[in-house]
Amino acid sequence: MLRFRQMKSLQKFASVHANVHNHFNLQRHLVDRQTYKTCRSAALAEWQNLMA
Repeated sequence: MLRFRQMKSLQKFASVHANVHNHFNLQRHLVDRQTYKTCRSAALAEWQNLMA
């Protein structure tokens, strides 16, 4: 937090980062390996489509 001089910029960074984190956070301990890899690949493909 020391890098942010204004609370507004910290809030903006946190809100963007939270959306990205929630998109890729798949509760790994609750699913098997194949399901995790499938969901992770789908999330990455969706993210790449959004950035293109």
